[in-house]
Amino acid sequence: MRETYKDFDATELFCPRCKKAVPVRKKLLLILQEGEKYDYSCVYCGTSVGDKTVKEQGSSGLIVC
Repeated sequence: MRETYKDFDATELFCPRCKKAVPVRKKLLLILQEGEKYDYSCVYCGTSVGDKTVKEQGSSGLIVC
């Protein structure tokens, strides 16, 4: 099967504090062995509304001690 897309980024998510779908900011939280972890937060109140881990395709060879 052919891969038709690689990655999606959320532009709006539901905020439980604002009680509606709102635009979000994506920021890098952690760099893990299996990939990078991002957090999505509401642009109005700053509440965290989701997260995402982007898996690395290949080994980068970077070792963090």
